[in-house]
Amino acid sequence: MDERAKRINEAIEKSGYSYPELAKITGISKSSLQRYATGETKKIPIDCIEEIARATGVSAKYLMGWEDTQEQDDLSILMEKYDNIRPIKLKRFPLLGEIACGQPIFADEDRESYIMADMDIRADFCLRAKGDSMINARIYDGDVVFIREMPMVDNGDIAAVIIDDEATLKKVYYYPDKGKLVLYPENPDYEPFIYVGEELNTIRILGKAVYFMSPL
Repeated sequence: MDERAKRINEAIEKSGYSYPELAKITGISKSSLQRYATGETKKIPIDCIEEIARATGVSAKYLMGWEDTQEQDDLSILMEKYDNIRPIKLKRFPLLGEIACGQPIFADEDRESYIMADMDIRADFCLRAKGDSMINARIYDGDVVFIREMPMVDNGDIAAVIIDDEATLKKVYYYPDKGKLVLYPENPDYEPFIYVGEELNTIRILGKAVYFMSPL
């Protein structure tokens, strides 16, 4: 086994991930990962090296054999010293396009790309927020909102909602006895959307917003 394969194999073992788990996180097939770790495959794409490094918490340069120090070593020292520092194990979440925080926008559900985020987030996909109608919920234009897929949410939950093939992110209140659904913004500059009777047939809830990620 060559040095690069040895380092890949050790990084995978130390990460605690199984090959199927790592395949889901990196987007690299399980069989390819196994061939990389055994040295069977000699030519490994650099983007695959970077994905494995990111998922296992070491540097791509270390996996390639270009440096002898793993980035994770410094992190381990900090973790021992500070109990509020922990490593993040990453997972790929499908990014389905943009969702309006304001007026509804056309819903693009094509899986155009992925977002790498903490694997502890219990979500099925994510959307990028557009607009300012949810700023009082601390969701701003450009934030990534993670959605747990479900056909209905509890009153007061923030949800991704499809309205006649248009998507919006709003706080949901449903009154089945009145046959009424109200979608509230979190910005007083915007009016709520109210749907009653047969208008409810045009509404589809994609799921509950469970987490969001903002750039600094």
